[in-house]
Amino acid sequence: MTEIRFFAPFEVAVEVGEGVPVALTEQRKASWKLIGPGIVVAATGVGAGDMVATLIAGERFGYTLLWATIVGCLVKIALAEATGRWHLATERTIFDGWSSLGRWTHFYFGPYIVVWGFLYGATAMSASALPLAALFPVLPLWAWAMLCGVAGLVFVWFNQYAVFEKAMTVLIGLMFVTVVGLAVFVTPDIVATVKGLVPLLPQGSAVYTLGLIGGVGGTITMAAYGYWVNAKGWRDATWMRMMRWDNRVAYGMTGIFVIAMLIVGAELLYATNIALSEGDRGLLDLAGVLEERFGRVISVVFLIGFFAAAFSSILGVWHGVSLMFADFVGHLRGRVNRPVEERERSWEFRGYLLWLTFPPMLLLLFDRPFQLVIIYGVLGAFFMPFLALTLLWLLNSDRVPREWRNGIVSNVGLAVAGLLFIVLCAHEIWGYVQGG
Repeated sequence: MTEIRFFAPFEVAVEVGEGVPVALTEQRKASWKLIGPGIVVAATGVGAGDMVATLIAGERFGYTLLWATIVGCLVKIALAEATGRWHLATERTIFDGWSSLGRWTHFYFGPYIVVWGFLYGATAMSASALPLAALFPVLPLWAWAMLCGVAGLVFVWFNQYAVFEKAMTVLIGLMFVTVVGLAVFVTPDIVATVKGLVPLLPQGSAVYTLGLIGGVGGTITMAAYGYWVNAKGWRDATWMRMMRWDNRVAYGMTGIFVIAMLIVGAELLYATNIALSEGDRGLLDLAGVLEERFGRVISVVFLIGFFAAAFSSILGVWHGVSLMFADFVGHLRGRVNRPVEERERSWEFRGYLLWLTFPPMLLLLFDRPFQLVIIYGVLGAFFMPFLALTLLWLLNSDRVPREWRNGIVSNVGLAVAGLLFIVLCAHEIWGYVQGG
């Protein structure tokens, strides 16, 4: 007897009959109660920088680029689903997949994760410190930043995934309620919102559009999604349906969050011609606008949401990227596919935690070395196209059981994502060349 099953995010019909593996016919039921890894990856990926980018898009173009935020969420759903599908279908990690493509992946990933961690550590600590310094001006910014880094280190060092997931859920709840509540409070223009769903490119908006599609919620932590899926206890293809449901719900929430930020930018800034500072400090400018318009209470509520967004990125990176580093070093030492619980206790995991926390503190006291910023920018710009195109390669190969390989729509989605990130990569590198 023949039955048709559908598999998301970009769902492909598969004919199920005799001889089809058990993985296809005994899928576990998707449940709201089990959602978690997607919440973690979404909370980690959307940080203070993404909030500013979306606000500035709203400030400069109003609701016109709303459609780009939705396309961006679809791109992230495709990438995260592909990462999770690799982990569940093969029961191997994404780094194991990269290693199978050749040692050139090690030569890229090794320098990248070391330099990225050094500079990202300072960036994340500074972003988390900004709202705390505004709320409690009893310590200088650098002191708050160091405290945030150490707090993230201590939490991740002494807790494993289950507690970590609960903390991330609380933080994304704060982010979501604060920012969406603020968007409702400022009363969005419904007609303009609907018009923003029509794809248009105002003059001078191309770079912002690409940034919204490719940037919001898109970092190395997307590759960590598979590790969090495994840490949840989802270890084989019977969890595929649950993983896809988890991924869609999480990035659906991300989409609502980003749309809310765009609404705030459009209503508070675009309509009144108020310009924000570049970088994370733009959120402090917004807090000032909110206090002037609506009073101190609304400003404080926003700063709490700002802190939740920034600190969730610290916790997520400290945990997820440390797992990836532990897997990378494990491959170099011939210890592949260790259980997540073992990686969380390994010296590689804890060593990278220390690397993320203490060396970057030097950058909090001094200006960043220009050469390191260039290396960070160039290596970082290559990561998202690297992720998209290697997933396209891996998921069309015989490394994956046939029933879980890409279908046409998945291939188109990953190819479009790869091309988009190549364009963004070229733009980023060109910006560094011109800046140099």
